[in-house]
Amino acid sequence: MSEVSPGPGVAEGIPFVISGPSGTGKTSILRRIVERDPQVNVSVSHTTRPPRPGERDRSDYCFVSEAEFRELIEKRRFLEWAEYQGHLYGTSREAVAEPVRMGIDVLLEVEVQGARQLRERLPDGVFVFVLPPSMEVLERRLRGRGSDEDGAIRSRLSRAHGELREVHIYNYVLINDDLERTVVLLEHIISACRCDRDRVLPLCRDRFDFG
Repeated sequence: MSEVSPGPGVAEGIPFVISGPSGTGKTSILRRIVERDPQVNVSVSHTTRPPRPGERDRSDYCFVSEAEFRELIEKRRFLEWAEYQGHLYGTSREAVAEPVRMGIDVLLEVEVQGARQLRERLPDGVFVFVLPPSMEVLERRLRGRGSDEDGAIRSRLSRAHGELREVHIYNYVLINDDLERTVVLLEHIISACRCDRDRVLPLCRDRFDFG
């Protein structure tokens, strides 16, 4: 069982851990999923980085100071946390526990370092890695965003090479060469996990004799 439990008579929601190099389109994929499936929530992470134009506190991220973030670490409020590009990111226990308890599936967009922590703390989680079509396409996407200087882009590409070596810790791998196709594939993964034998049978043993 995971660290979080469902309420009485309610099927536990499934945590889906989504990772991949910056620029692969993870956020766009997850937004589409939530728009189309009312039984899915996206976990809102904490971060110490400043908001980007258009981002809203507690909607895109919970923006906090480094001192506040480290206080939350001391209080063991995070399921996972990691440093990326000089800023801290973390997933709070509450952001996962409450929806899972209510039977809602939760999408967690986390770095590979955080996913390794969640492998230990969310053994019932489903881990999905998103790849770009190629490293050349990834570089074009990063430069096309126009939000980073050349040095930052090179740093992201270098980190991406390291992240690719961690793909073996994930259950599924999606190549995001077409956004809609990738969204549909993730929807299929979610649907299949909801029908997993070990998840479904305990919910209906009082209706059937499985021997």
